[in-house]
Amino acid sequence: MNKDKQKQEWIWLFMWGVTIVSTLGSLFYSEILHFVPCELCWVQRILMYPLVIIYGVATMQRNLSIALPGLILSIIGVCVSTYHYLIQKLPALQEAGASCGDVPCNLQYTNYLGFITIPFLAGLAFLLIIGSHIILIRSVRR
Repeated sequence: MNKDKQKQEWIWLFMWGVTIVSTLGSLFYSEILHFVPCELCWVQRILMYPLVIIYGVATMQRNLSIALPGLILSIIGVCVSTYHYLIQKLPALQEAGASCGDVPCNLQYTNYLGFITIPFLAGLAFLLIIGSHIILIRSVRR
C-alpha cells in the first residue's frame, strides 16, 4: 500500500472516530450526567448523529461521494455551534439564549479552563471533520 492510500485510510478512520466520540460524548452528558439538552444542543445532535453512519459507510467503501452530505452537515453544524457558543459567552447575546425554551441555551453545564463548553466541543468536532474532509479531498485529487 502506498503512502497516499495509507494516509487516506487514517483520515477516514479519524473522521469516523471523531463522529463516534462526539455522539458518545453527547449521550454521556445527557444519559449519565443527566444534563438536559437545550434546543440548540438538539440541533447539533441532529447534525452530528447521522455523521456516524455517513462516515462509517464512506470509510468502509472508501467513497468520497458518499461522505459529501457529511461535509455539508458539518459546515451547518459548525455554524450552529459557533452561534450557541457566542450565546453562552457574549453578554450581548445572553438575553437571546435565555428565551431558548425549557432549558436556556446560555446555560453552561461545563466550563473547562474557562472557555471549553459543550457547544465548543461540538464545534471543535465539526471543524476536525471539515478539516479532515478537505485534506482527504486534496489527497484523492492528486
